[in-house]
Amino acid sequence: MSDTATRRATPSNRTVFDVAWPLTFKAMMVNGIVLIDAYLVSGLGEPALAAMGLASAFGTLLVGTLFAFSTATQIRLAQAVGSGRPVALKTGFYAGLITNLAVAMIGTVFVAAFGGLVLDRIAHTPWIAEQARAYLNIFLLVVLCEAVAQCVGSFFNGSGRTIIPLKSYVFAIPINVATSYLLIHGAAGLPGLGVTGAAIGSALGALARTLYLARAFHCETGSYRSEPGWLNGTLWQSLGRHLNFSMPIAGTFVSNAVANYAAMLLFAKMSVNQFAAITLILPWVQAAGTFGIAWAQSTGIIVAQLLGSNRSGDELDRFLVRAWRMAFVAAGLVSTTYLFICLGSGWIYGNLEQETTAALLSFLPVLLLLPFPKGSNAICGQTLRAGGDTLYVMNIFVAAQWLVRIPLTALFVLHLDLSVTWVFALFLIEELVKFPLFHLRLYKGEWKRGLAAE
Repeated sequence: MSDTATRRATPSNRTVFDVAWPLTFKAMMVNGIVLIDAYLVSGLGEPALAAMGLASAFGTLLVGTLFAFSTATQIRLAQAVGSGRPVALKTGFYAGLITNLAVAMIGTVFVAAFGGLVLDRIAHTPWIAEQARAYLNIFLLVVLCEAVAQCVGSFFNGSGRTIIPLKSYVFAIPINVATSYLLIHGAAGLPGLGVTGAAIGSALGALARTLYLARAFHCETGSYRSEPGWLNGTLWQSLGRHLNFSMPIAGTFVSNAVANYAAMLLFAKMSVNQFAAITLILPWVQAAGTFGIAWAQSTGIIVAQLLGSNRSGDELDRFLVRAWRMAFVAAGLVSTTYLFICLGSGWIYGNLEQETTAALLSFLPVLLLLPFPKGSNAICGQTLRAGGDTLYVMNIFVAAQWLVRIPLTALFVLHLDLSVTWVFALFLIEELVKFPLFHLRLYKGEWKRGLAAE
């Protein structure tokens, strides 16, 4: 094949964008579900909100862990798509599905055994604990549905058709919202179940999404019933290899979740105004950064496909150079969004005290810089994962969190009593620490041979 033909065959930024924008909107919808449920429950008063918040913390951790394992499945399936082998797709899908179901069942048993005891201890009143238990018991059905839905979604994401999982949310969210509203407030002759009604609405929405995706998967593949054999001889051997690949990605998520919780406990030691400022800005950091992260994730999907089809190193480099340029454009857009959020904080939050507003404005220099190393690190991380280097990626995240950000946060807050501006700057310091570790590893190019070595 000539060099011109090779360039023509290399995926373009348009290809990455077509994969990225559904991922972005899907992430927004997932966050929107939480906000909508909170809004609907808020009419019942603060105790009801507290009950939902306590219970959803468990559910969010379980669903997030499933998402981490599904991300690994997504990479494996993208590699299988690139290889063009149906047996690889079948193996990757069922290994991922068994993993997800096992994680969901273990989590469900653990929460059923110990969740109630924890809620009884941390709830402010017995009523809040009772309501939180009721919500959590039903929300566990959401976890079981998501175990299947996220795996099927990974199949379509891995093939580059991220629009199908997005459509599943478009189909399910109205069911969730309508059912939650009717059952929370007892409208249309239905019983008013309060917080429990919100959980039922979430469960019905998750079930609808699961059925939508399962039908789409079966119609396209016949569930691979006619495809004989497994990639590594037996399903159990394939499952073991899948777990070796997946565990570091899941470990990265768990480490990040625990580190963020530890950071919030430390933030709570600051003054009320400083704690309020950092609490207000963090959701915006996550929401506005969604497109940059989706672009990196899409890049990783396509890299995995290219590796699965044994594309040359030069072609991989050309693709990454183009994707990287667009990642910096995305970072610029995110940075501009942060600028408007900070400058408009007085309008967005009209009743803030002057000290809180000043703290929000003090975050601006960090926010203007943060998207650039964060986006570049994300491209590196997703590319290294696509090449099978998941353990190294986990080690970078864990080291940056537990050897840099969390110890320095404790030092700044508990001992040096520095302002929240310095504390918030640690998010940028963390990315700068990861930057050379990620980029040097990527530059070595060993990830390009990762699949061949398996």
